[in-house]
Amino acid sequence: MRQLQGEPVKRAVTKIMQRYWRLSRGLTLGAQGCVIDRHNRVLLIEHTYRPGWHFPGGGVEKRETVDMALERELWEEAGVRLDPGVPPQLFGIYANHKRYPGDHIALFVVRDWSQPVPPRPNREIAGHQFVDPANLPADIHGPTAARIAEILAGAAKSQVW
Repeated sequence: MRQLQGEPVKRAVTKIMQRYWRLSRGLTLGAQGCVIDRHNRVLLIEHTYRPGWHFPGGGVEKRETVDMALERELWEEAGVRLDPGVPPQLFGIYANHKRYPGDHIALFVVRDWSQPVPPRPNREIAGHQFVDPANLPADIHGPTAARIAEILAGAAKSQVW
């Protein structure tokens, strides 16, 4: 995992806030997108604050729908814009209780999109790449790899992230 200079404090604050949210809220919801390009490659994100490669996404904020959160997170983390009039497909809602009690993740499949400006590394995102599902990075997050197999290879669908 690459680290940008001056990031230890931000990572510590992020971890503290994540723990606070998990404890102070009965239920949390995240939105993640499996963005697939025309070559059937999947977009993966490398964060500065956690190891491995993940789908772009994040938490649903107050006064925000899950669709709005997905759209915001795709733009912030990956420079991806959803095509107007073509909603992403909700693939599943997964319990993420093993790591965070009360947490759920809504996973969308995104095939209709554009990337006007590929993102540059920043305080949150160390990098991004489109990968062939048959050649995933060695350090991909396990649940991310499992979801790719469910979406693109017809693997049995889990209810747990």
